[in-house]
Amino acid sequence: MTPFEILQKFNQYYVEIEAIAQSEEWRKLCEAKHNDPEMKTNLGDVLHYLGEAINHVEEVKDAT
Repeated sequence: MTPFEILQKFNQYYVEIEAIAQSEEWRKLCEAKHNDPEMKTNLGDVLHYLGEAINHVEEVKDAT
């Protein structure tokens, strides 16, 4: 898999995870877990670290 293909996949995953994080279903699921703040935080962390990975792959792609 090329850096470009990896970047495409990561961007696709980011958009899909972000949609989940903003969805009504996710909000309800978090509420059903008795307002556990870790649940929302963990998904936010996933987006953050995926964004960081995307940045690193972009740097490699741009350098090649």
